[in-house]
Amino acid sequence: MKNLKIYIIVIIILAAAGLIFILSYTSENSFLNPVGVSFENINDTGNEVAAEINNTKTSELNSSGKISMQDNIKLTGPKVTGNTPVEEAINKRRSVRDFLKKPLSLEDVSQLLWSAQGITDKQRERRTAPSAGALYPLEIYIAAGNISGLEQGIYKYKPLANELIKIAEGDCRKELSKYSAQPAAIQTAPLTIVFSAVYGRTSVKYGSRAERYVHIETGHASQNVCLQVISLGLSTVTIGAFQDEQVKKTMQMQENEEPLYIMPVGYGK
Repeated sequence: MKNLKIYIIVIIILAAAGLIFILSYTSENSFLNPVGVSFENINDTGNEVAAEINNTKTSELNSSGKISMQDNIKLTGPKVTGNTPVEEAINKRRSVRDFLKKPLSLEDVSQLLWSAQGITDKQRERRTAPSAGALYPLEIYIAAGNISGLEQGIYKYKPLANELIKIAEGDCRKELSKYSAQPAAIQTAPLTIVFSAVYGRTSVKYGSRAERYVHIETGHASQNVCLQVISLGLSTVTIGAFQDEQVKKTMQMQENEEPLYIMPVGYGK
């Protein structure tokens, strides 16, 4: 009888220890996976979403209609070495709001877009800026106003293909500037980069923390552009104050995208 009691006590202790371990493990991982879904399934979903978004087909639609493959502009490959040390670029980074009427080259535009979201690992499709869960919620648009070899218009950057997709024709700088706290910078800059995000790509894995992670990622990508600008002998300013819906409409973004950051780029005065 005494041995039976001891046996029961041992069983209870082991069961309690097991329960404590399970609760501890769940608590530790809830921070990384707050919505409690399978990481394996989410990774598959993330890869499928990224592939669908970045492999543009003729059937892709925006608010202006169907995008034709003949409107794809292939960009030059990035330069991965340069003459400007990163310390020098950090030291020289300044906000500039007034630009010369001097065109940018399409090669410089290509380099700037690569610095924001370009591919650095083709096999794993990794990019220049870190992304929570490698889900890449950011989208990059440009308002082209004075770029050699590129017609005025609105374009969307496709990182995997390293190309621009024409969204709309014509100079939209004046229209875009009306909805920003820095209108003169947008009006005079030959190029304006507009960051947007699809929050759903990140929230599917990180739940309520997705917004924080997306905003952190926007900071990573925009700082890359700030440093690349210095390396190219150009100038920029970061703009976060603007009318969201009007900017979204002007740039003809997808319904599930939200504008986050505007960066006019050019030769500073």
